[in-house]
This record gives sequence, structure tokens and C-alpha cells, in this order.
Amino acid sequence: MAQAQERPHILILTADQLRADSMGCAGHPRVKTPVIDSLANDGMRFSNCHTVSPVCQPSRVSFITGTYPHNHGIWYNRGELPINYPTLFSQLRDAGYHTATVGKSHLWSHKKVSHLREGEPYLQALGFDVIDELGGPRGSLNSDSYFTDYLREKDLFELFVSDTRERVRDPKLVKPAAFEEDDHMDGYVGRRSVEFVDSAPGDRPTCLFVNFPGPHDPWDAPGKYATMYDPADSPPAIGVPPRPATLPDEVAQKEDFKTEPGLTAEIAAAIRANYDGKITFVDHWCGEILAAYERRGWLDDLCVVFWSDHGEMTGDHGRVFKRTFHESALRVPLILRWPGRIPSGTVCDALVETIDVGPALLEALGLDQLQMSLGQSLGHLFAEPTAHHRTEVLSEIFYGGSRNTMVKTERYKYVMDQHGRGYMLYDMQQDPDEQHNLIGDPEHRDTENEMRDTLLRRLAASAFVMDSVNL
Repeated sequence: MAQAQERPHILILTADQLRADSMGCAGHPRVKTPVIDSLANDGMRFSNCHTVSPVCQPSRVSFITGTYPHNHGIWYNRGELPINYPTLFSQLRDAGYHTATVGKSHLWSHKKVSHLREGEPYLQALGFDVIDELGGPRGSLNSDSYFTDYLREKDLFELFVSDTRERVRDPKLVKPAAFEEDDHMDGYVGRRSVEFVDSAPGDRPTCLFVNFPGPHDPWDAPGKYATMYDPADSPPAIGVPPRPATLPDEVAQKEDFKTEPGLTAEIAAAIRANYDGKITFVDHWCGEILAAYERRGWLDDLCVVFWSDHGEMTGDHGRVFKRTFHESALRVPLILRWPGRIPSGTVCDALVETIDVGPALLEALGLDQLQMSLGQSLGHLFAEPTAHHRTEVLSEIFYGGSRNTMVKTERYKYVMDQHGRGYMLYDMQQDPDEQHNLIGDPEHRDTENEMRDTLLRRLAASAFVMDSVNL
């Protein structure tokens, strides 16, 4: 057994586009996630965690900075933070951690470079010592990476290009990956993460940020994982809600209520089966990474975070992908495991945001909080899991030509666009599947006004976080 570090090693496992309910420990009826379930059994699962943006890059930038899109200015998948913007990883590196990011970190725009190594000085400024970055399947058609270098070495790159282009042309296409499991993008990320742990220096604590591209589309589960789940056994999708008579015409025409053309029940079931296979594949590689920590003697005091940047509709409301505030895209998994510091086998139902994770880690390590962070540490919930945390949660996206903001309390969810027009109001206790939009309903006008005031107060409280900061 290796000598215990003064501070623990930290492993942050990120799945891309994983729904909060798509794990065995969350009660999913069929998906196999034994490794993720074991993390929940050894730690605390937050059943009510919400992304602060149901889009990849804004969510991830918020996670590492503790700020919202309206603070850091990244509302969609392009743009960069200022070079010296404080992050969770720069704080950890300054405290002596050896930091690394492997996989699809998606913290900056890849479109302006020919190879992602050109962005390494930027990622180093954000706090990473070791960088092994790749783009997603679509991004890898335009920018090379160490992963595309690997494919070229194995004479697989042209196959990757042709297969990915076919899937881009038909985003609902479901078929097995064109690659063996080890050559699949998620397999590459898992293997490279294991190699980092195996070779990491033993004289200081490490923080490894693993970013699996899956189970994000395309629907390309590899090998046995492509046939592991029968579409006929797929849990049914949440139905397309009827239009209430009180819903204003301009609200009904919002893109959030448009269904995906050609998405039949059969296609949705096939997507769900392939998606579940990709989840189990990611779970397998989480196990391999944890096994590497065990080989180093670091597992007993390892602090693990398992989370996702946003969810996936997988046919719910007649939609796929994300970019909506419906629960399937909004709620994400969050599990924290740290033996002796976080109670094992505990479920916390408090309202939580993804930006609350960084403050919890820094507080537990005795480090200063980030200068601009608006996250609220989860630390008090470790001692009292039933305690109150947030009265409401906030989330933001740019969609349909507008910046849109959501606020959700224990009971209600309300969404407003940048023109001040509310277009979603759901009673989450009476209508958890969001089938009855109450916007415009005279009987709920007082509730609509109260939720609007709540949203505006939250925005006002966080709007000026940048003013006192010198970047």
C-alpha cells in the first residue's frame, strides 16, 4: 500500500449527455451500470441535480468556474474564457495537485485550429498540466487530435470519416460502431485515462478530469454493447403533450415544443437501446480506471465525482438530443465518493446545481473558493443529507434565436426568453412528465408572476459577479 497523501487523489468522471435516470442506482429498469452503482453505494448520490446549461460547452465552463453562462459569456459551443479566468483546476494546481484532462473536455472552440494540440497553452492556463484532448465525432471531422492520430496509425481514419459522415447526414441512424471496442472513442479515452494513472508521479496528489464522449449521439455503441439491449424492451418514452386551450399561439410555436421529424416509436426505442449500450460501455471503462487507482494503492482515499454535463431526450416529448429545459435534458447524475468524508450509500434529494461541486471539493480540501464562484458548497449535506440546500435552481441556454433562462423550485418550473416572455410553467409535483403547460392559464397567473419574480431576483443577484474582478 502506497503511503497516504496529505490530500486525496481526485478523479472526476464526466459522461456526455447522460440522463439522471439512466443508471441502475437511480432505478432504471434495465441499464447495467455496476461500477457507477458501486460509487453510489460507497458515497452520496444527489437525485435532484440540475445542469446550469443543457448544452455541452456552457455547462462544462460553468462546472469549472462556478459561474453561469450570463457571467462567463459562453452560451453555445464556441468561444473561450479569458486566459487567466480562475478555475477549479487552476486552484487545485496552485495547491500542489498534478492535474490532467483526458477526452472531450469541450472548454473551448475547436473550429479555428487544425490540431487540438494548438489549444494546449490555453488549457494549461485553465489549470491542466497534462492534456490528451479530442473532439466529439463531428468535431473530429474538422480538427485533428491525438485520437485521429491514433486512427491514422491503425489505418482507420478513413473508415471513421465515412462512418461519421453517414451518421451526421442522418442523426437518427442507429447501428453498431464501425470499430472494435478498444478503437471506439470512449474506449480510447478510458485507456488513456488508465495510462495516466499508471504513470502518474507518486510524490504529489493528482486530479484527473476524464471526459467520455459517450453516451452522446451518434448512436454507435461498439461490439457487444450494440446488441446488449433489445429495442423491444426499451422503457416507453414520455408522450408528446397536448396543447392546452389556454396556451398562447406564440408560445405553442416555440422550438421547445416542436417534435423531431420522422421520430417514430420504433426509432426512439432503437435509440434508447443503443444509448443504454453506450452507457454500459462507459461504465465498464469507469471500472478500469478505478482498477488503475487500486493498483497504485490510491483507491481507499480516492475522492471521486461522477457527473454529466446535461441529459438526453431519447424520444421524450417526441424529441432527441438536448437544448431544452424538459427534465430529461435538465437533470443529470451526480455522485460524490470519498471514504471517511462522505457517508456511503446515501441519497440526497436536495435541489442542487452542477456548479455546487467545485465549491464542495475546495471546502473539503481547506482551499479558498474561486474568486467569482456562485456555486454553493454541498459540504453541509455530507453531515446532514436531508438538510436544505437551494430554494431554487437556475439554468440557461441560447436556443431559437434567444437567450433563455429557467428557474425551478421544489414544485414549479418556469422559463423565460430574453424578451421577458414566459413560455414554460409546470407544476412538477402534479405533472412530473410535463404534460400540462400552465403558461397563459388564468388560474395560475399568480404562480406565473411569482416564478417570474423569483427568476428575476436570481438573475439580479448573480449579474454583477464580474464587476469586482480583475482578469
